[in-house]
Amino acid sequence: MNCYLAVDIGASGGRHIVGYVQDGCIRTQEVYRFENGAAIKNGHLCWDAERLFSQVIAGMKACCEQGFIPVSMGIDTWAVDFALLDKNGELVGDIVAYRDARTEGMDARLEKTMPFDELYRITGIAKQPFNTVYQMLAVLDEYPQYREQVKDFLLVPEYLSYRLTGKRAHEWTNVSTGALADAATHDWSPEVRKAADLPDSWFETPIVPPGTVLGTLKDEVRAEVGFDTTVILTATHDTGSAYMAVPARDQNAAFLSSGTWSLLGVELDHPVTGEGSLKAGFTNEGGWGYTTRYLKNIMGMWMLQCIRAETGKKHSYAEMAEMAEASDYPAWIDAADNRFLAPASMLDEVKAALGEQGAPQPQSLADVLRAVTLGLAVCYRDSIREMERLTGKAFTSVNIVGGGSQNLTLNRMTAKLTGLPVFAGPTEGTALGNLAAQMIADGVFSDIAAFRAALSDSFDIQIFQ
Repeated sequence: MNCYLAVDIGASGGRHIVGYVQDGCIRTQEVYRFENGAAIKNGHLCWDAERLFSQVIAGMKACCEQGFIPVSMGIDTWAVDFALLDKNGELVGDIVAYRDARTEGMDARLEKTMPFDELYRITGIAKQPFNTVYQMLAVLDEYPQYREQVKDFLLVPEYLSYRLTGKRAHEWTNVSTGALADAATHDWSPEVRKAADLPDSWFETPIVPPGTVLGTLKDEVRAEVGFDTTVILTATHDTGSAYMAVPARDQNAAFLSSGTWSLLGVELDHPVTGEGSLKAGFTNEGGWGYTTRYLKNIMGMWMLQCIRAETGKKHSYAEMAEMAEASDYPAWIDAADNRFLAPASMLDEVKAALGEQGAPQPQSLADVLRAVTLGLAVCYRDSIREMERLTGKAFTSVNIVGGGSQNLTLNRMTAKLTGLPVFAGPTEGTALGNLAAQMIADGVFSDIAAFRAALSDSFDIQIFQ
């Protein structure tokens, strides 16, 4: 029986999940899990590149030790962050995390040579302080010598795949998020590169579609992990993978990838880059088969993760959801506000935001949790209404995948506020989408529609209405 390995790495942790098809159903088994996190290094919030790669290797070894030899494997992570490489392909400097403050003011810098409405028309990407184009401006400000020293860059999953195979390529679903690529041509935008004054040599590595075979393992990697396999560039952006695992019932289904971020949107055949879309804050990211993931970034479970950490992890996420449901606190926060991106204290920031809007002061942790949870549901409702106006679609359901789909209180609130049925699950959406690309490449499923059809028979999907 053929099996496939999905390496799914998020901001707080990673998992190696083996997938296979048995009796017509998709089955998964977790074989390895590890913690991840950014830490201050050289004055910036950085990812530990060597530790990340060592954990990828450790999980592959665990896969082999448990008797699984995958036909192929793929790595997905968050978007926008990158590794810089010298002429020998060695890492230059650090991989700085998207929540670092180094990009402050970079949007205004770029707008001196390219107005934002023009940047949006070309790339379709909403303004976020962490967009790759702003990160590149910041790194060249701090290290001007990199113009000559650096010969290439790779986004995080591309870099880890390069370390496994020795082969380089950029993958469209991830590249599309950074405001450097043309949403229509699916290639680097020369206009953006010129406006940002970025070195041409950094953009010689080609962009390929998700599902592209990168190569097999390097000899030394093969010897260390105990097997050889084919490395595929899946939809390497975790949201790109998560959207592949939405068991949508029709073309008017709203998609919600619910994890650290809530990415609420819809799958379209083409980008929407007009003024109304720009003002509403929607972004156009690349999807499987060159579809467009038209969506809005909402803070998501990140706020609840921070609150849980601040309170000493005394409560499980399920208990926190129950506390939110039991509270009768009447107000909510704006879950799309960038003030919640990286506050010193999420509890204090939520209370401050409520105070500034004239809401009563929360009297308990349960009140704060309700204000956040209700804020997410309200943001989902408002974003769906905006999407209907901008796309002309009348949505028939909300389909939630990812860990956040287990928040029963939020699911109920979303169904009530949107007036739409909510289909929650599968929870392992990102890993399943990663596996989907591999299984389609190997001919297990004919296309993404066939894979999605199998999801409903393979996993428990809860309905809220």
